[in-house]
Amino acid sequence: MPCIVYVQGSAWMKQDVYHNLPQLAEFAKRGYVIAIVEYRPSSVAKFPAQLQDAKTAIRFMRANADTFNIDVDNVFVWGDSSGGHTALMVGLTQNNPELDTKDLDQYSIKVNAIVDFYGPTDITQMNYEPSTWDHISAESPEGKLIGGKNVLENKPEAAPTNPINYVKDPKTAAPILIMHGSKDRLVPFKQSVLMADALESKKYRYQFYQLKGADHGSSEFWTKQAFDIVDNFLQQNMVKK
Repeated sequence: MPCIVYVQGSAWMKQDVYHNLPQLAEFAKRGYVIAIVEYRPSSVAKFPAQLQDAKTAIRFMRANADTFNIDVDNVFVWGDSSGGHTALMVGLTQNNPELDTKDLDQYSIKVNAIVDFYGPTDITQMNYEPSTWDHISAESPEGKLIGGKNVLENKPEAAPTNPINYVKDPKTAAPILIMHGSKDRLVPFKQSVLMADALESKKYRYQFYQLKGADHGSSEFWTKQAFDIVDNFLQQNMVKK
């Protein structure tokens, strides 16, 4: 069966990996194997640990494909919030060894498609729009991600964390589905606009949905209509056998 590797959002802190289990169970009913990644939180390891752990998880699933009944030619990555950020990074840094490890490196990290629910795409621009959270100080989630540093005072450390900086070669890139609420009070909607603009400029394959009135992680994302959009997108990018 096709496999969805899901990265639960947590502001890169310790995840509640069971948070979206009921919603993801709907995709198990639709015929997907669901694997939820637990990455090292920023309190334990700064970036790129979270990205490396997600890549290792993809390799782990391929290494254990027989155990979990996985079709290794149909593996997808999906995440919400910081997990959406990580999912984007997984798909956009397939050829960046400095953001990888040697763990299980005999197996591929290739994904057929990426699903990003309201993920940050440029942490240096997070506070340009209204938000209920601090995204700049050393104690902010973004500051902790880069090792407990002020984001704007340490842009060289922040730059490698930004998915938008890896939008370069559409020929080798997996298609991307973005969903973001117009009234997101935590990760500004503009973050996804920036990503969509970058993808458009480089002629990437992508789909972008604005959920009008939706807030960060609100119920609008977990409806049958939203699930059908995700499912159809995955089906469009599946290797048929």
